[in-house]
Amino acid sequence: MNADVEFLEEGALAAVLTTQPLDRTLDYVVPDGGVRIGAFVSVPLGPRRVMGVVWGPGAGDYDRSKIRSIAAILDLPAMSAVMRNFVEKVAAYTMTPLPAVLRLATRVPGLGEAPGTRKVLRLTDVRPDRLTSARERVLAFLEEHEGMAFAPGELASLVGVTSSVIKGLEGQGVLVREEAPRDAPFLPLDPDLPGKELAEGQRRAAVQLREAVRSRRYGTTLLKGVTGSGKTEVYLEAVAECLRAGRQALVLLPEIALTGEFIARVEARFGQAPAEWHSGVTQAGRRRVWAGVANGQAQLVVGARSSLFLPYADLGLVIVDEEHDGSYKQEDGVLYNARDMAVLRASLSGAQVVLASATPSLESWANADAGKYARIDLTERFGAAVLPEMAAIDLRADPLERERWMSEPLARAVADRVAAGEQALLFLNRRGYAPLTMCRACGAQVGCDDCDARMVEHRFHAHLMCHQCGATKPIPTSCPSCGNPDHMAVLGPGVERLAEEVAARFPDARVAVLSSDMAMSARALKARIEEIAKGAADIIIGTQMVAKGHNFPLLTLVGVIDADLGLQGGELRAAERTFQLIRQVAGRAGRADRPGEALIQTHQPDHPVIKAILSDDEEAFWRAEAASRQMAGAPPYGRMAGVIVSGPEERETFELARQLAARARILTDAGAQMFGPAPAPIARVRGRTRVRLLVKGPKGLALQPVLARWVDGVRPRANFRIALDIDPQSFF
Repeated sequence: MNADVEFLEEGALAAVLTTQPLDRTLDYVVPDGGVRIGAFVSVPLGPRRVMGVVWGPGAGDYDRSKIRSIAAILDLPAMSAVMRNFVEKVAAYTMTPLPAVLRLATRVPGLGEAPGTRKVLRLTDVRPDRLTSARERVLAFLEEHEGMAFAPGELASLVGVTSSVIKGLEGQGVLVREEAPRDAPFLPLDPDLPGKELAEGQRRAAVQLREAVRSRRYGTTLLKGVTGSGKTEVYLEAVAECLRAGRQALVLLPEIALTGEFIARVEARFGQAPAEWHSGVTQAGRRRVWAGVANGQAQLVVGARSSLFLPYADLGLVIVDEEHDGSYKQEDGVLYNARDMAVLRASLSGAQVVLASATPSLESWANADAGKYARIDLTERFGAAVLPEMAAIDLRADPLERERWMSEPLARAVADRVAAGEQALLFLNRRGYAPLTMCRACGAQVGCDDCDARMVEHRFHAHLMCHQCGATKPIPTSCPSCGNPDHMAVLGPGVERLAEEVAARFPDARVAVLSSDMAMSARALKARIEEIAKGAADIIIGTQMVAKGHNFPLLTLVGVIDADLGLQGGELRAAERTFQLIRQVAGRAGRADRPGEALIQTHQPDHPVIKAILSDDEEAFWRAEAASRQMAGAPPYGRMAGVIVSGPEERETFELARQLAARARILTDAGAQMFGPAPAPIARVRGRTRVRLLVKGPKGLALQPVLARWVDGVRPRANFRIALDIDPQSFF
């Protein structure tokens, strides 16, 4: 990118980057009036017109007489030099083609269309002549969304029906097509409204963050605070300072279900709702936010990881809440970690970053320990609340009864809390009813037809599901292998099966299951969480989503059903993730003036991770984990890249992986090591064979150029793929 050129005169050549799967920019002739660098344009590509961004002066290395002109300059704010630089650096770091990263920055349907050309569908009072299940789902969805209008394709996609269902309802007058309303402007937020009263530790932290924001320079701060210490109120003070300075702020959240509660807190603090950006926002809403961010009207964005790629006019602060959360890593398409890219984005914008967590990632802990990040600790809960008492239940001494998953000590503790009018949470990080369905006659396990994965029974939905590809099957009444009708059995518990046991043990208790499978929509999930927080359930059963920031004032007991689950498999981050997850979920117990208790069922009470979870010395765990990683040369004390070779045929996929392995000398000469090839732990997903290699190098190694040279000499055939994952979080 040529940062010295800002405008191209008419007749000059412009290099245009499109979102099409090409490996370079394309030259076009600049039309009358000239064009700014960064302008959004429409250009001819073959028989079509596609959208692109003027990336700089053209190369001029093609027959000028055959170069076509830019068809139109779109009425959109130009992409800033900072944003173009960010796109280029993300592409270089993740080793992703530039057009794929540009797609992340322009993922707004109808972005270049004039408002009058956009059409949406709205529900009328007319009822269809025949109510099929598909039509019923459409009507229920629109009624739930209280008269909101949706583009035809968007509505079909959100409800999961074909376009013919939508057309049929439109033809009968049930849906009416109308011009999309013009976007309402974002109302200004008031940073000077009074926030909640802060404790002394919170005030000191807020002062430090406000000063950092006022510097208008880049910096990163790790805000480490125990659950319930009021981290949110502290970093909202930094947001207020950013708004006073006339700059924009971004708050990243790891879970869409957290958005509703957080939006309400922001609205109470600043007098207006912020802009939202996540998968639950409509197409019209996404266009409004994109435009509002670009023109500076949207002062504060609350969103998912992709909100990093919005076109901020002047970004001054990025908050990464629950920064340790694994969902910040995108595992398909552009493989990036939003936490790390937030730091990059801020460094280019002269902005501050706040990484907030009760249990930070080892990467962030190590950066703070080395002095690269500032660190602020909030060690006490806000107000009268105290941290929960934590204890292990040794399942060797208190063995589980057959087909039961709660020990007697845990059951008694739950009964006591419910009798006292308080809430208990039972945590099991397994969705569905049971993880395995097998035939006791022949031993066959029911697996996915397209993946090397076992199907998980979801009794709530009355089907088996593959958690790799999402495929479903009916629950079998006889063995698919031997045909025996009498020996099908489910093994192991999921949250649905645990709920069955809880209902039998506590028939008078109100039981709520919180799992990503259970809610029909983000709106329904938000409503259910609000009901539970007000006391609508006595016993809550949940997966890891309950560990992510929900506040249940009546919750005083947390029971971890299977603390050993995350310690299996020997993955690089197994100890770290288990420690984080159990500490996070245990921290849900006890708020306000109600003391909390966390009971952890385990067969390994002497395991170092379990002992660390129970102790008050978290720093000892991080130092031990850091020393172990340092000795192994593993991240964050070394570089690592995952390589996934995939294809439709097993033999040819392995042959492609072996071609890469034969070029390992390029890696070793640069000081890196290669491991593999080997079948991936789940060797087939969606019908494609998967082979893995792992590249490891010292911390100071510039890994991407070495990987580029290594991969460059191997050309996969059509439908075969080599994917590079820099800093992998998952090794499946």
